[in-house]
Amino acid sequence: MRRNLLVDAERIAADIDALAAITEPGRPYTRRAFTPLFLEGRAYLEKRFKSAGLETRIDENGNLIGRRPGNGSGRGVLMLGSHSDTVPEGGRFDGIAGVIAALEVARSLADQGITLNHDLEIVDFLAEEVSIFGVSCIGSRGMANMRPPEWLERRAGDLTLEEGLGMVGGSPHASGARNDIRAFLELHIEQGPVLEADHLDIGVVTAIAGITRIEIIVTGRADHAGTTPMTRRLDALTAAARLVIAIHHLGQELAATAGHFAATVGEFEMEPNAANVVPSRVRMLLDVRAEHRRDLDQFRTLLGQAVEVVGQETGVTIAAPKVISDNPATPMHGEVIEALEAGCQATGASHRRMASGAGHDAAFMARISKAGMIFIACAGGRSHTPEEWAENADLTLGAAVLRDAVCRLDDQLATTIKETDHGTHTD
Repeated sequence: MRRNLLVDAERIAADIDALAAITEPGRPYTRRAFTPLFLEGRAYLEKRFKSAGLETRIDENGNLIGRRPGNGSGRGVLMLGSHSDTVPEGGRFDGIAGVIAALEVARSLADQGITLNHDLEIVDFLAEEVSIFGVSCIGSRGMANMRPPEWLERRAGDLTLEEGLGMVGGSPHASGARNDIRAFLELHIEQGPVLEADHLDIGVVTAIAGITRIEIIVTGRADHAGTTPMTRRLDALTAAARLVIAIHHLGQELAATAGHFAATVGEFEMEPNAANVVPSRVRMLLDVRAEHRRDLDQFRTLLGQAVEVVGQETGVTIAAPKVISDNPATPMHGEVIEALEAGCQATGASHRRMASGAGHDAAFMARISKAGMIFIACAGGRSHTPEEWAENADLTLGAAVLRDAVCRLDDQLATTIKETDHGTHTD
């Protein structure tokens, strides 16, 4: 049963609609970081932050922050937010929903005359999506002191990332690392079909899955497609196709028995790519996402076995799978998970625990704070597309869950500080 949510659905809908209208002509919901439209969206958000009574600034990493001081000094910050940049033609709710829900929490607290023990900050992170510079989560990486210095030299045409950070109001050579954030909460659309299919309101995120990219190169022999007998070919493509099917089946088996797991052959290149030539070389790149490291390790073992079998049975040469990048899973903090679940119960929101298969700013904030996330349903699980949609009622309920969890954490973490001051507890 839904309780009094204490947040304003009309304000949330109005802000989502206003940002959706700031887009490239003919390309719905396109507002990429470091573009004039992105800055226009930022200007709208800054205006709304200020109208909510927040003190606004752009930090060294190009993040827009709205601050509401708490009752006491030295207790640190509770931070909420997400990002307002989009992928091309696909960002009506992705990221934006989390920024607006966070803003509504601040407005609701102000409406009720509630001042927290901690300072409250609402953040719009810079460039969570893959940017024009080919890298993502630029703002949250900087806040967590995890942005490689050499990234400043990356170029998009004549513009460097160093110049881009300055353009949005950041200070590219100043340290924007934070050590005062006690907890971080982020709302996001699920970007998958589980909540809608199970008729649930909220997904409480347990971990953000690790992302491992694996390259496999299959080498056969180029021959004439019309004259080489089928029994005497070393066809790299047919061998690669067998591997693709094997990878799909391995992914299905692990997903059925493990935590969140997905394996995708996302890039595929064939040579010489001519209709009358037997393919001589195939390169494929796998995207593997695992909530638990043991599942990734098991997949890699089984993949190695599949490579050996296909190579032996086809006669082609298959190089040992090569790990190109390997980012481990990031667990969310147990105390925040429990506060979010309590918020679901207090608001009457049906919920379940689930892992995130996509990356989020929360993964970097978890390095410097107690971090947590919730998902709300999106229609058909669609995301990064113009058809992406979330019901305002779901967004409003999610904002109410965030509000409740923030108040709980504010009390809990303030109590922890008091106990520490008395020498009875260490955080």
